[in-house]
Amino acid sequence: MNRNSWKLELPLHLMILPGLIFVLIFAYGPMVGLVIAFQNFNIGKGMFGSDWAGLDNFRYVYGLPETMKVIRNTVFIAVMKIIAGLIAPIITALLLNELRKQLFKRTVQTMIYLPNFLSWVILSGILIEVLSPTTGIVNDFLAWLGFERIFFLGNAKWFPFVMVGSDVWKEFGFNTIVYLAALTGISPTLYEAAVIDGASRWKQTLNVTLPGMMPIIVLLTTLSLGQILNAGFDQIFNLYSPSVYDTGDIIDTYVYRIGLGNGQFGVATAVGLFKSVISLCAISLSYVLAYRYANYRIF
Repeated sequence: MNRNSWKLELPLHLMILPGLIFVLIFAYGPMVGLVIAFQNFNIGKGMFGSDWAGLDNFRYVYGLPETMKVIRNTVFIAVMKIIAGLIAPIITALLLNELRKQLFKRTVQTMIYLPNFLSWVILSGILIEVLSPTTGIVNDFLAWLGFERIFFLGNAKWFPFVMVGSDVWKEFGFNTIVYLAALTGISPTLYEAAVIDGASRWKQTLNVTLPGMMPIIVLLTTLSLGQILNAGFDQIFNLYSPSVYDTGDIIDTYVYRIGLGNGQFGVATAVGLFKSVISLCAISLSYVLAYRYANYRIF
């Protein structure tokens, strides 16, 4: 890089500097605390005075009888969220793209994006009321149709699917807007050429729209794979109960109870480190696959 180009790009580097400092302090700085995963951590002795435990915390977690079931629950819920969170916004973006009345289109965009601004504490209260087996509007509708009422948040069979559905309801509005932005980057001449060739709207979607969206689809899918062991602590913690532990208990909630709830900080840190390593491997693999099979580089 020559001196002229450096002077030209200097303002851009200065603009990114505050964000870089923020990441270094709040993302990389706390990584020093990972040493707790290998200690019998004692608050009084501190991080550098606690006794060394080696891999004992990892062995302890692995030896617990519920560990494998919790991992299965976490992977199942997380994978279902990734799949549903990919399909729902793509379909919604394609449907909105076909609308010609801009006022209606903007109204729908705003409505589906609003839940993204609400915390899970607020949304959990709404879901508890809406899905109530006695007074909830969903069960009232089921009863009106002649079906039995369902205790969605207390039934181990239904609980994971409620978590997936409610997560999509909250989050898909953001990705929909991202995909709509990607659609604006597709050249109109491609559609004109497709029309000349006699392609129907469906053929145009398959051969022009989806390939044009593919880079963004690959990017968001790749980034989402880093959340393969993150099934959503805030959501599940606010909605689950002991009756759904068999299918709804995930790594984060499990660690909260056995680790932080009982003051076993070393155990909690060990599980957090385990999750981070698996996520790093998953997202690194996804980068390789994105480049090899989609010829797309993120970096």
